[in-house]
Amino acid sequence: MERVKLGGSEVEVSRICLGTMTFGNQTDEAGAHAQMDAALEVGMTFMDCAEMYPVNPVRRETIGRSEEIIGRWLARTGHRDRVEIATKITGPSQMVRDGAPFDGATVTACIDASLQRLQTDRIDLYQLHWPVRGSYAFRQNWAFDPSGQDKAATLAHMQDVLEALSAARRAGKIRAVGLSNESAWGLTRWCDVADRIGAPRMASIQNEYSPLYRPYDTDLAETAVNEDVTLLSYSPLAAGLLTGKYADDAMPEGSRAAVDKATGGPGNLGGRKTPRGVEAASAYGRLAAEHGWDVIHMAIAWQLTRPFKVVPIIGATTTNQLRHLIAGLDRDLPDDLRRGIERLHKAFPLPY
Repeated sequence: MERVKLGGSEVEVSRICLGTMTFGNQTDEAGAHAQMDAALEVGMTFMDCAEMYPVNPVRRETIGRSEEIIGRWLARTGHRDRVEIATKITGPSQMVRDGAPFDGATVTACIDASLQRLQTDRIDLYQLHWPVRGSYAFRQNWAFDPSGQDKAATLAHMQDVLEALSAARRAGKIRAVGLSNESAWGLTRWCDVADRIGAPRMASIQNEYSPLYRPYDTDLAETAVNEDVTLLSYSPLAAGLLTGKYADDAMPEGSRAAVDKATGGPGNLGGRKTPRGVEAASAYGRLAAEHGWDVIHMAIAWQLTRPFKVVPIIGATTTNQLRHLIAGLDRDLPDDLRRGIERLHKAFPLPY
């Protein structure tokens, strides 16, 4: 598998990243270890986690479990030098630290906690899961209100956190830093403050991106290109919506939506499963079939044609699902299919 560097950092990773957010919930430990083995077999060495994983749902009692599962795999296999591990500190959440925002001291403590759970001496990419000032990610864009933000407080917070990240990098605990669920303004300011104080610049930004969800294409893409930041795109299959398995009000057993509904959630894929979203997913499925492609493989291949640095994060509940994803990773998207995707994007803009 092709390898790329994250932004302007020296961290080199595989062109595709393995997401691990199901490890310890929908995917048991044996299955998780099998997925990591399968990924490594094809050169997919980059693996992304977070202190709050697993999700769907997030529960206080499972915080850190996904990191622990990765840690036991690293300890058992001895593969630490063959892989790149990314993880994240949680933004304000009632499930973690009772909703308290993180500061530099919290970052320092959480890096140490993640290192312990991962059973390693270093984290290749340490990310901020979402901003403490708030975010329009996770379908919050429909009612986003930044009017209460305090610019001076935000910049002071950025400096405090960057100083902690800089100290952690000097100590060899982390190699590069990144953001997640950030805006163009936030990304710019993190880079500005890092330059001003001589701290590490953000190498990556992990935001949602798929044929169905493309806010990144404008201001964020321009910012990332000019600041040399790589997009780590999560939910490239729109949380499974693009597979078509939810068409005609279907709710497949064991699916993300079904698990969410069974545990008291709305079962709407975090707001993605709307009538228009399902309609758009069906249209993309038909387009892929017309060109002889699996829509899953089309969605991943399309990301690699984008005019900015991007590393898609793929995830699966089972090893068989992951192997199916892997099977199409060596295909290049033809121009006529790419143009078809752009036509559908205009026909179904922001369907959720």
